[in-house]
Amino acid sequence: MTAGSAGRSSGSCLAAAAVAAVLGASGAWAGDNGRVGFIEENDSVLFGSDEYYTQGLQVFYVGPDVTQGSAWSEPFNVLADLGPFDATGAHTVSRRYEVLLGQSMFTPEDTAREDPDPSDRPYAGWLYGGVGLLQDTDRRRLDHLELLVGVIGPAASGKKVQNDYHQFLGVEKSRGWDEQLDNEPGLMLSYERKWRFLQPVGGGLAVDAIPGVGITVGNVMDYLHAGGMLRFGRNLEADYGPSRIRPALSGTNYFNFDKDRMERFGFYFFIGAQGRAIARNLFLDGNTFEDSRSVNSEALVADLSGGLSLFWGDQVKLDTAVTYRTEEFENQDDPTTLWGLNLTVGF
Repeated sequence: MTAGSAGRSSGSCLAAAAVAAVLGASGAWAGDNGRVGFIEENDSVLFGSDEYYTQGLQVFYVGPDVTQGSAWSEPFNVLADLGPFDATGAHTVSRRYEVLLGQSMFTPEDTAREDPDPSDRPYAGWLYGGVGLLQDTDRRRLDHLELLVGVIGPAASGKKVQNDYHQFLGVEKSRGWDEQLDNEPGLMLSYERKWRFLQPVGGGLAVDAIPGVGITVGNVMDYLHAGGMLRFGRNLEADYGPSRIRPALSGTNYFNFDKDRMERFGFYFFIGAQGRAIARNLFLDGNTFEDSRSVNSEALVADLSGGLSLFWGDQVKLDTAVTYRTEEFENQDDPTTLWGLNLTVGF
C-alpha cells in the first residue's frame, strides 16, 4: 500500500465511522456492530510481476442490521416488491448498507517503454466510490446490489500513486503513464445472488457450497457472471466468503456473527471459480467517447481462487487469497496471478 493509499484509507474509515455515528443516533439500526475494513490486491507481492491488473485497494464500511419498519429499510422493501430482494416466508432477514472507496491500476507487460506496445493493454487508473445494499435471507441466500461511480484516466491518480510507490521502494518507474486512457466518468451497477448449501461434519465443523450468478452494467464494464465456492471450517454461516474487488469471485463485504450460536473463533479454507461473459471492458476496449489506445478483449474470462479466512467473533477478520485469472485480451502473454489480503474490524 502506498502512503497516499494509506491516507485515503484512514480518511475513508474516519468518514465511515462518522456516518455510522450519525445514522446510529436515528434509531434505524437493530443494535449490532458496524464494520470497517480494507482489501488489498497486488500481483508483485508473491509473484514478482508488475503488469496487467497490478494493484487494487478498497476501503469499506458495512453498517449494522437495519431495523425493520425504519426509513432505511424502505429501499430494501422496494427491491423486494420488484423481485430481486423478495424474502416471502423467510424466518430471519438481515439487511445492511455498505459504503466503499477504491482505486485500481492497470499497466502493460513492458512498463519500461515510454511509448507502450500498441498490442499490449493500455495504462489505466480507476478511482471510485460506491454504495451497496446487502440482504441475507435465513442465512441461506444473499442478495447484493452495488453502485460504483468514479473516474478513469489521469484524474484517477494511477501514475502518481504507482510511481511514487516505486520511487519509495527504489525500483524503476512505469514510464508509459502519459499514454494512459483519457479522463472519463465511470459507472458500474451490479446485482448478484448467492445461495448457501451447508452440511455439518461433526466437531463444530462444516462444509458448504455457495453458487452465485450476477450481472454488471455501465460504461466501465458490462458482463454476466456465474461461479461458486467450496469451503471447510467453523462458523461458515457468518459470511459468504472473503471480499474481493470487482470483477472477481467475491463473498461480498457481508459479515454477521451470531454470538448466541457460534463459537468465538472461526475459520475456513476455500476454493472457488467464476466465469464471466464480457460485452465491454473499458480498461481494454478504450474510452467510450473519444479515440484512445485499446486492444481486442476476450469475451470469456475465468478466475480460480483459493485461500484461508480467520476471524474472532465480530471483532476482527483476516482473509488471504491467491487468484489465477485467464487471459483478458488477445495478445496477453501470461495469465494474471494475484495475491489478496483483507482485514475487517467490528466496532
